[in-house]
Amino acid sequence: MMEIINFADRPSLVSRYMRELRDVNIQNDPLRFRSNLRRIGQIMAYEISKRLDYSDVGVQTPLGPCVCQEPADKLVIATILRAGLPFHEGFLSYFDRAENAFVSAYRKYREKGDSFDVLVEYLASPSIEGKTLLLVDPMLATGSSMELGYKALLSKGMPASIHMASVIASQAGVDYVSEHFPQERTTVWCGAIDPEINAHSYIVPGLGDAGDLAYGEKS
Repeated sequence: MMEIINFADRPSLVSRYMRELRDVNIQNDPLRFRSNLRRIGQIMAYEISKRLDYSDVGVQTPLGPCVCQEPADKLVIATILRAGLPFHEGFLSYFDRAENAFVSAYRKYREKGDSFDVLVEYLASPSIEGKTLLLVDPMLATGSSMELGYKALLSKGMPASIHMASVIASQAGVDYVSEHFPQERTTVWCGAIDPEINAHSYIVPGLGDAGDLAYGEKS
């Protein structure tokens, strides 16, 4: 069964950063918004690091030899553009030797109503064959973008394991990825899981459009 980890189940520093991300009185500071996404990424990276495999490495100190541990997993951090960039930076600042992948997935709304298709138009990725894939995107709303991003990455190989990380997820999004991702090889990490999505497929209460808050509104 897929493991779902919700940081909101146990208060921590993530709770503070989450409050600031959601607060409309603080959201008008894009630098602070990006910084909080980055810091949550760093905390999640640390927690994920406890799940990796390690190997012993001998080092020489000024006073003698010492055995230390080094991650043995080959990591690829994959991000859905554009809101994922500061979140990605948080992971990369801790997993500084990881390879990196970027996927552009966007909503293309149909002529009438709130319905839309999710389209992937760009992929830059190393091989992910047999590696540990960290698939990071701040918002997990319907789960469609995450699934299509993952399917695009599969053109680069089959990962040994998957860690999916989001700052805020909807319960519907969590349920969706639980059904569409490999059960035994996937762990989902969420800063919080909110109860619903609205007619526009935005998470409620959520925080709004993370990409616009981080980088400015789209025309």
